[in-house]
Amino acid sequence: MGSDWKLFLPKTVTVLRQGYGIGDLRADGIAGLTVAVVALPLAMALAIASGATPEAGLVTAVVAGFLISALGGSRFQIGGPTGAFVVIVYGVISKHGYDGLLMATLMAGAILVVAGLARVGNLIKYIPDPVTTGFTSGIAVVILASQIPDLLGLTAAGVPAEFVPKMQALWAARATLSLPAAGLSLACVAAILVMRRHAPRLPGFLIVTAVAAVVVAALGLPVETIGSRFGEMNARIPVPDLSFWTWSKAADVLPSALAIALLAGVESLLSAVVADQMTGRRHRSNIELTAQGLANIASAAVGGLPATGAIARTATNIRSGARSPVAGMLHAVFLLVFMLALARVMVFVPMGALAAILVVVAMNMAETHRFRLILRTSRGDRAVLLATFGLTVLVDLTVAIGVGMALATFVFMHRMSELATLEGRAPLIEGDRPDNGEGRYAPNQGLPDDVGVLTFRGPLFFGSASLIKDALDRIGARRRTYVLRLEEVPMLDPTGALAFADLLARMQGDGAEVIVVGADHAVLKSLMQATPRDRLKRVHFVKTFATARKRLETRAAAA
Repeated sequence: MGSDWKLFLPKTVTVLRQGYGIGDLRADGIAGLTVAVVALPLAMALAIASGATPEAGLVTAVVAGFLISALGGSRFQIGGPTGAFVVIVYGVISKHGYDGLLMATLMAGAILVVAGLARVGNLIKYIPDPVTTGFTSGIAVVILASQIPDLLGLTAAGVPAEFVPKMQALWAARATLSLPAAGLSLACVAAILVMRRHAPRLPGFLIVTAVAAVVVAALGLPVETIGSRFGEMNARIPVPDLSFWTWSKAADVLPSALAIALLAGVESLLSAVVADQMTGRRHRSNIELTAQGLANIASAAVGGLPATGAIARTATNIRSGARSPVAGMLHAVFLLVFMLALARVMVFVPMGALAAILVVVAMNMAETHRFRLILRTSRGDRAVLLATFGLTVLVDLTVAIGVGMALATFVFMHRMSELATLEGRAPLIEGDRPDNGEGRYAPNQGLPDDVGVLTFRGPLFFGSASLIKDALDRIGARRRTYVLRLEEVPMLDPTGALAFADLLARMQGDGAEVIVVGADHAVLKSLMQATPRDRLKRVHFVKTFATARKRLETRAAAA
């Protein structure tokens, strides 16, 4: 193991070992309070959009938020419910009920713990940008669609979870539009955007929520509030309880658990990377995943929602002067205090104000600038982006990520295969010259005519195996000796090695001598593993082309 255990050391332990004073506590306290003010209305809004109660969002932010900061691998990570989960959570609740969601969250937590211990955190960074941009932008569209009823005050019972049927149902309910609700919602959106532009340090979400509640109560506006929809808020942290678990349903919710785990892992590490870029620090990805897993297990045990690192709240934490994970822990403590103290007041918050918050969240998630940039790149990246985006909106996030990754893999393989080249084609006309007019075209590179030289360049893997299989056809007439140049081949995978072994067999089957030039250790190892020993004994391996040339010239002189 050596010093590997340090990769699983929470940043809280590191900070405390380095020394933590009153000044640090003061700075972390101010940052934690600032983030808690932002997170209070947001946690309720995200929970309601997900089909849960506002208390579930607050409980998640308190319990999971505390554990993610206390046990995680980032100094500044703020955890809790996020907009990315809205689509998955809503779908799981619709299909399996709230107990099914708790099971999926618990299973996702266990998957994340295993992934962290298995060091999968080092691999998540390989998810390509078109995939992450595609599904985050798709999620933004779905969130916007889900908020239309509360934004416009529509009365529509039994609205489907699927995007197209949802839009059809909402269009059918357009006659129920409430002008007071629509006016209030639009005013809240405008106020949040104005404050973000001209007074970014102000807690716009909380201010708009509080002012909207006062306006509704003072004017007696006929709009729906948290109290009218959910009744009194139960302001407490429930006792941990796993009675929701049923083995018979575990297989049914497993796909949802995998989707939650994947999304939580990706978003938490993206958030940690953003924090690193803002501060110059480095997070520990594997303990971060492990902490996310433990936090989700705890959240499920107290009836909460899936949780992960929240990029916007983490950035707010850093800008507010946070110095350590204590800021995130204090943010959870402040949220608990708010939850206990303001429960009776929060029932007056209008649903339109919470919907306005989610509209702004969705606008931030949409990443329209990044979306447009990727649309200007290659056709392959555009296809991955649009497929992931479209499937997220129209089908399912799990399917979208799976298809997006598969397409991205094929695009990558195609690009890698194009890097592999082979030189050695016989000239169509004797005396051919290259396009630049320098020298005579010499496929055998100045060696005797009975020698064929094949120069391979680039990675030789299953995507470029056909290049190896067709190599003999490039030379034309069979030769007495073949020189295979591999100096510029960085990688030879098992499929490429097997194709090479077949090429050697065909050459040797005609009685030809084979000289392999410049194969590095890794390439040589792959070739030796795929080629029978008796065939390898008849191959001459040399380090440089000069050595091969000298060998052939000596043989020609002797003849």
